[in-house]
Amino acid sequence: MAANSHRVGSSYGGAAPYRSSDGLSTRPVSASEEIQLRIDPMDLDDEITGLHSQVRRLRHVAEEIGTEVKYQKNFLDELQMTMIKAQAGVKNNLRRLNKSIIQSGSNHILHVILFALVCFFVVYLWSKMFRK
Repeated sequence: MAANSHRVGSSYGGAAPYRSSDGLSTRPVSASEEIQLRIDPMDLDDEITGLHSQVRRLRHVAEEIGTEVKYQKNFLDELQMTMIKAQAGVKNNLRRLNKSIIQSGSNHILHVILFALVCFFVVYLWSKMFRK
């Protein structure tokens, strides 16, 4: 097993001395477990250009997201102010309604009871007349 560990590239998952798709290639060193890398500068320029365009697109997307967040924040702030004003208006109207009920007296319940008795009496008389 010790003899196998000195093979070239064995501790690196069997890396072969073939050119990779990223522009990197490995060259085995005779009795060492080190790997030498050769980097193709043309491939790196293409990669850097591609990364630069991706970063530019991501920056544009981030700016669009920031603009949308500001718009949504302003919209929510306005909606919150509208809700606060509406709640204050409802509270004010309820206070006025309660004040007017107290000032006019509590005859409303009496009127509702009289209305129910009159309706019951009319239904009773109507049932007596059509029974005959």
